Amino acid sequence: MKRGSFLAILLLVTLLAFGASLVAGKVWISPFGLVSGTPEALIMAELRLPRALLGLGIGAMLGASGAVLQGYLRNPLADPGLLGISASAALGAVLAIFLGLAASPFIVSAFGMAGALGAMLLLALMAGRSASAISFILAGVVLSSLAGALTALLINLAPTPFALGEIVTWLMGALTDRSLADALRVLPFVGIGLLLLAPTGRALDALALGEAAARSLGVDPWRTRLLVIAGTGLGVGAGVAVTGVVGFVGLIVPHILRPFVGERPSDLIFPSALGGAALLLLADAAVRLAPGPVELKLGIAMSLIGAPFFLFLLWRHRESLP
Repeated sequence: MKRGSFLAILLLVTLLAFGASLVAGKVWISPFGLVSGTPEALIMAELRLPRALLGLGIGAMLGASGAVLQGYLRNPLADPGLLGISASAALGAVLAIFLGLAASPFIVSAFGMAGALGAMLLLALMAGRSASAISFILAGVVLSSLAGALTALLINLAPTPFALGEIVTWLMGALTDRSLADALRVLPFVGIGLLLLAPTGRALDALALGEAAARSLGVDPWRTRLLVIAGTGLGVGAGVAVTGVVGFVGLIVPHILRPFVGERPSDLIFPSALGGAALLLLADAAVRLAPGPVELKLGIAMSLIGAPFFLFLLWRHRESLP
């Protein structure tokens, strides 16, 4: 199948997934015959549309950043969580809940974005100007471990059972009960993140030949690293700050798409953005249809899908991993 035809099909799947996210749920809503002011129209506008927009934007960000990180680090098991930015954004949001500021979603989001921004700055400082991807990976692992430990500390010191329950529920990750204001607050940062990652494709293609060869082709590894850090930090950090931690999208999607679009990062970034959006939209629609009175959290559903997939990749690449 030609690349253009596949991209057209992938775009159609993403649009259909967006439509499914609008109509699917415990109460199915037909898009035909909606009348302003009816309960169905209010559910569509106030509940389903914000979820669909967030799923579209955050899924695209996670998919694209996964493709970029796997290309930059030359590691098939890399995903946005590897850099510690997701964990740092989660730490910021958890701190806001711990301090009793959760009554304002804006403050929780602001704390989450501050955590992501702090992670970006620390990552740049820890990695330094060295062109080595190994130092970059190690810096991300250290940052992720530190943010996870501090988050666990806040959970342990939660002042009330209510705060503890709210923190744990938020960490599970979900698009539930998000408003249009939440979507409008996060999507500009997601858009900027995608724009920063988009031009890295050619540099990542060159880096696949080795850092010395990439320099000889005019690639600046430091500039590429800054684009990767800033793009991933803004987009993924903003998403985590609003929805909680939703993992494995950036790991799964590039591997599914490589047989259709090729191995080169420049060919993979845009399809991965579409694939990530489609996957998150379909997963969010599916959790609403799960039996039982309580809706399954999106982060849990993605972990149930992603963990076996991760193990499969680990088994598949066991001979090439150090």
